[in-house]
Amino acid sequence: MDKPAICGGIPVRDTKIYYGHQYIDEDDIRAVAEVLRSNEITCGPKIKELEDKLCRITGAKYAVACSNGTAALHMAAMAAGVQEGDEVITTPITFAASANCALYCGARPVFADINEETYNIDPAQVEALTTPKTKAVVAVDFTGQSVELDRLLSHCRANHMVLIEDGAHVIGTRYKGRCNGSIADMTTFSFHPVKTVTSGEGGAVLTDNEEYYRKLLLYRAHGITRDPGQMSHEPEGPWYYEQVALGMNYRMTDIQAALLISQLDKLPVFSQRRKEIVKAYDSAFAGLPQLVVQKEIPESDTTRHLYILRLNPHRLRIGRKEFFEALGAENICCNVHYIPTYYFPYYEKLGYQRGICPKAEKLYEEMISLPLYYAMTDQDVQDVARAVTRIAEFYGKGPDEA
Repeated sequence: MDKPAICGGIPVRDTKIYYGHQYIDEDDIRAVAEVLRSNEITCGPKIKELEDKLCRITGAKYAVACSNGTAALHMAAMAAGVQEGDEVITTPITFAASANCALYCGARPVFADINEETYNIDPAQVEALTTPKTKAVVAVDFTGQSVELDRLLSHCRANHMVLIEDGAHVIGTRYKGRCNGSIADMTTFSFHPVKTVTSGEGGAVLTDNEEYYRKLLLYRAHGITRDPGQMSHEPEGPWYYEQVALGMNYRMTDIQAALLISQLDKLPVFSQRRKEIVKAYDSAFAGLPQLVVQKEIPESDTTRHLYILRLNPHRLRIGRKEFFEALGAENICCNVHYIPTYYFPYYEKLGYQRGICPKAEKLYEEMISLPLYYAMTDQDVQDVARAVTRIAEFYGKGPDEA
């Protein structure tokens, strides 16, 4: 017998729909199988093939593939020269890695508040928080919508700072007609399974700066090189290499690279489907006063990674937790992206306190991430929209109650 939904009646769905899910087809499986049957399953030719493909897709001059998006951010911060005593400005509405990359280098993260309509970092806040200690800005393209790159780049140039675009969500998006990945000083990508394209785990850093590129190659692989031009001593033979910097083991395998190369072939259709789902959601929720839809800047042709729905507390008789649970009772599995980074106990111990980014904190209290991924059927999308609408209307306040 069907379990009744919290707001009464039979659930919208009798099977669960998750907030995110990878799409793997036979071409992906064949690509991975070919590598498994080959002689090189790591540090092989697929890495260069992938990096070349990322450059062709984005227009960037250089790409360095790595083990995950966190590694990409750490490598970028190191290449930017972030070190002890520096400050790095970022947003609190992001995964912790966006700020952690500063801590890895001994620097101090500084949190800038968001634009309350787009949920991206507010350039005016970045400008206000810049000090002589500010070395870099890590600007997150939250949900896949591009940050205001022109203004951020102009500010960074004027203050001799490095703009690192945390593009974990952004692959497939264009800013003023240019692909994100080819605009900031460095752009980092993540290829986690819930992202638009996946390699299981994986990341990359893209740049047009050759100096950054050469540093990134070193930091990816222990700081070790076989390039005689980077060595301090004469090579002793063909086996010879030197460690010339302190790097990490942030390498990607050829197995992962092969999967991602195949996934990138599908990026146009993945992007188009995500746009269709976003459009359907926006249309379904547009007339509901209980809900607020995320705004987009016209400069961003967005491939959305996340669909954030904001609840209007003045028009609902329940809070976010109850709304979340009600969706679960309808078999719609959602998430929340993200808990403000400085809320975490680790950051509290570093001295960060609540209240420093009031717009971000208010957004966190009111937002839910709805299901969004390529393999969603039209029926799936309709079911999600119907469940959300059902709950919003059931628990909605009238104009006189607001």
